[in-house]
Amino acid sequence: MLALPATAGELLPTSVGLADAVAAQASALLGEVGGRGSRTAGAVTILPRPGATPRRLLLVETGQAAEPGQAAEAGQAMGEAGWRAAGAGVVRAAQRDPSVTFALPPGAGPAVVRGLAEGALLAAYRFRLGKEPEGGGLALRRLTLAVDDPARYEDALAEARVVARATALARDLTNMPSQTKTPAWLAGQVVKAAGQLPGLRVTVREPAELAAAGFGGILAVGGGSRRGPRLAEVAWRPHGARLHVVLVGKGITFDTGGISIKPRDAMKLMRKDMAGAAAVTAAAIGAAELRLPVRVTALAPLAENMVSGSAYRPGDVVRHYGGLTTEVRSTDAEGRVVLGDALAYAVARLKPDLLVDLATLTGAGTVALGKRTAAVYGERDDLVAALVTAGAAAGERLWRMPLVEDYVPALAGDEADLNNAANIGAGSVTAALYLREFVGAARDRWAHLDMSAPAWSDSVDGELPKGATGFGVRTLLRWLSTLDGPDSSVVDRQPPG
Repeated sequence: MLALPATAGELLPTSVGLADAVAAQASALLGEVGGRGSRTAGAVTILPRPGATPRRLLLVETGQAAEPGQAAEAGQAMGEAGWRAAGAGVVRAAQRDPSVTFALPPGAGPAVVRGLAEGALLAAYRFRLGKEPEGGGLALRRLTLAVDDPARYEDALAEARVVARATALARDLTNMPSQTKTPAWLAGQVVKAAGQLPGLRVTVREPAELAAAGFGGILAVGGGSRRGPRLAEVAWRPHGARLHVVLVGKGITFDTGGISIKPRDAMKLMRKDMAGAAAVTAAAIGAAELRLPVRVTALAPLAENMVSGSAYRPGDVVRHYGGLTTEVRSTDAEGRVVLGDALAYAVARLKPDLLVDLATLTGAGTVALGKRTAAVYGERDDLVAALVTAGAAAGERLWRMPLVEDYVPALAGDEADLNNAANIGAGSVTAALYLREFVGAARDRWAHLDMSAPAWSDSVDGELPKGATGFGVRTLLRWLSTLDGPDSSVVDRQPPG
């Protein structure tokens, strides 16, 4: 089977020499379907050719062609996103075939191959604990990219493979049911994945160590479960690195809401409430595999928010790492409580040049931005812009939201420094403002991603499977790959405070 790229209803020239009859048939079919309206990137038209070679042609749309005066080379005219969609489209159309060859345009840039390979690998992802249903599964085992100069694309293909592996790890961890996914199990999976790479170090703090060090937020949220909390720390420290990035991810392995219990329907997908922790740990592992010249530390505060006689209560006052206190007004606003500990620890002990947290934090973010876009907050314009740009390039949408200073007084507790559930609306904004209290002098180098909705997909959509998406891994790796180089906008390397 042969896949051929097309744009705007026209076949693109490729590195594979096509017989005149094959090219004519493909062009004629594109002329027919192209006249039925606009075609989105990734749309596939199948041309059966019984008894002929190739026996089937897959004609896949790669996106809009360049405007006049822009890059004219075939393959340079479309963006990486279009090729990512094309790779996903081909895999889904050919999933019952053992192999397919994708013919690329001559002179295509490395970004074309990276996008195509990422889309194909991400769309090929499967997670299933039971038997495959009859006719299910993926029979496709080999995708061959036909190019004019294979050596030119080796690095781009290797990068795509690492990004896809890291994303698959985050998806696997997030998809795993919570009867298996205890904090201890999740920390163990991170240790196992990181142990395959040289130069990575993982530290896991257990409940006694957390108590001795003063991680009161993590202990409070995890106190209602017999499966105690953990704090996993993944450290990639390449020789000569000048920049230290700390990534923090919310890791609630299941969220009942605690005593402020959730309704049934709101609870059924709460195994995904650790998707932020999955993303940051997978990104740190991916950074090590790519040998990025940036020091990366990922922190994953892991806890199960359960109801029991030892659960924390509304009205409790929690003392966090570093000394700040929180008056608990809702035990279902638990993510910010564990993140507060981790952010305070990051600033005090790790001295980051840049600090980014990812969390499935609020439903309010979904109300504001829908199911495919994460909210990003931060005071440093170049940091926020770099994350938004990296997300757009990697295929993950971020939208900047405001840190509204007028709301800060609503964060105060009656008997503590803060309360964890300001009752003034704008829930995603007030959650971000609450987290900002824990970064202290590092607030000028901190960003927060509220990514509850895009962490999960209700249906197959391009390179996204149904279920966990691994959101954030691609954005973080794309962003990390731009740091500490000639194009980096980060110039202030002095540690905070």
